[in-house]
Amino acid sequence: MGKIAFVFSGQGAQYSGMGKAMYEAYPSAKAVFDMADSVREGTSKQCFEGTAEELCQTVNTQPCVFAADLAAAYALKEAGITPDCVAGFSLGEIAALAFSGMLTDEQAFRLVCRRGELMDKAAKENPGAMAAVMKISPQATEEICAKFDKTYPVNYNSPAQTVVATTSENAEAFCAAVKEAGGKAKLLAVSGAFHSPFMAQAAEGLEEYMKDVEFSEPHTEVYSDVTALPYEGDYKALVKAQVESPVKWQTIVENMIADGVDTFIEVGVGKTLTGLIKRINADVKAFKAETPEDIAKLEL
Repeated sequence: MGKIAFVFSGQGAQYSGMGKAMYEAYPSAKAVFDMADSVREGTSKQCFEGTAEELCQTVNTQPCVFAADLAAAYALKEAGITPDCVAGFSLGEIAALAFSGMLTDEQAFRLVCRRGELMDKAAKENPGAMAAVMKISPQATEEICAKFDKTYPVNYNSPAQTVVATTSENAEAFCAAVKEAGGKAKLLAVSGAFHSPFMAQAAEGLEEYMKDVEFSEPHTEVYSDVTALPYEGDYKALVKAQVESPVKWQTIVENMIADGVDTFIEVGVGKTLTGLIKRINADVKAFKAETPEDIAKLEL
């Protein structure tokens, strides 16, 4: 058997009730939510009972998804399943940093709370839109982006899906250009143009916040969204850059496979990453671990 990778979910798949089953079944998962509540009162209540509208607000989404992600990872560990390496999609990367020991759980949770506040503020002051582009290559998407002002590929998800950030004014024309090129574009219900220069202000704020944050060496290898390679060098610079840089998800998965990973377990909310991984390489195994039932069904 090859290596196992845990991949931590990102923003977008949140729902009321997320994490509750893990909280009730695993003491290590409960400890994550208890920590979150001690720092940010009401986090577990938001996860378990929050409305869709409440959970879609970036300042709530990020801490809540972080808690559900990390709780799921610790539940797997408690069940005797450990990874050889980890990665996280966007905010999921902060949970991966905690799991790897680069930050304590509380440090990472405080960081993700601040990250959510900064990104929410930047989105309100620099409004934009995001669209998922499908059925054409990332290169073709890049060529269309180049024809529009302030339009950037921001999530390289799979060979046939790239997410783009642009201005609200350009959004419809951009989608029309994608259709003309033989692709399909769908505007996303998000509150900002994330992982793009629209987030420069948030990145600067996060850099300022991290001046007092101490990072440790990871005990488990963490692949960076920015470089698609294991974290090395200036850890804080990578965390800052991640906010305003594209997520190189396809390349991360390809690099993990090249490094010996043949089993991916998506920890946390939803199964978006599981689906993307299978589209990147149909030969690897990809599972989700969102509930105790998911863990019981794992075929490793």
